Amino acid sequence: MTTSNKSLRTCEKGHKFYKSSDCPTCPTCEQERKPECGFLSTLSAPARRALENNGITTLQQLSNFSEKEILQFHGMGPASLPKLRTALETNGLTFRDK
Repeated sequence: MTTSNKSLRTCEKGHKFYKSSDCPTCPTCEQERKPECGFLSTLSAPARRALENNGITTLQQLSNFSEKEILQFHGMGPASLPKLRTALETNGLTFRDK
């Protein structure tokens, strides 16, 4: 059994958390800012941040990108694509063609 090298960190708001990676994101702050509804609420935190960091906060904005482009965003994985496709289709939209 291996031991992890997690270090105790404190965010700007004073939340204490352990992380083994260089990622500075506080899990408590991330949970507090998760949307309660809308397509972003169905995604994992890294996938949601990937879209937000690229200026995508609406389905209309999302429809301007191809699936391939979305997958290139840091934090976005293939498991999020079905959720995004469903959200787009429900609103009469699709990903842009390649």
